[in-house]
Amino acid sequence: MKIMNAIFDWSYSIIIAFTCALLINAFLFQPTRVQGSSMEPTLQNDNYLFVSKVSHTLRQLPDYSDIVIIDSRVLRERTWKDDLVDPMNTYLGMLKLVDQSADHHIWVKRIIGKPGDVLEFKDNKVFRNGIALEEPYTKELMLYSSEKKITVPEDHVFVMGDNRNNSSDSRFIGPVPINQVLGKVVLKL
Repeated sequence: MKIMNAIFDWSYSIIIAFTCALLINAFLFQPTRVQGSSMEPTLQNDNYLFVSKVSHTLRQLPDYSDIVIIDSRVLRERTWKDDLVDPMNTYLGMLKLVDQSADHHIWVKRIIGKPGDVLEFKDNKVFRNGIALEEPYTKELMLYSSEKKITVPEDHVFVMGDNRNNSSDSRFIGPVPINQVLGKVVLKL
């Protein structure tokens, strides 16, 4: 009988600890890892990051130049289940128990535009509301240009990688809904 009580006590403790860790990672803080070179030179492939998810939980608008993680599936409605499943997949991927590259939809990017901003891409620069951005964090001169002006819709942001010539970002997937901005990077290891 003592063995059964001990097994029950340990099982109960493990379940409580796992539930607390899952809730903390879903709604407060989450470790993640950079995959790829789209944020060079600021972030390198395999850098570990700590992300504050408080802004996502409270649906707060990020600031210009914040480095954030996003759900790149912008045409898909995000649910609370995603907030629980994504951190689990991140942990399993960091432990090399699952291959994250098969369904890599969590991206690390920089906030460039907020609702109402008009963005242009010309003369190897990004212009926000008619003013060229000073971007010392970019890797090299941006080769992308477009005749089209983009107005960031309400409840959306426009994100770009610092490695502008090697980044999938809002130039290709469009503006990102605020509820798909999953958190702000607060620490790089």
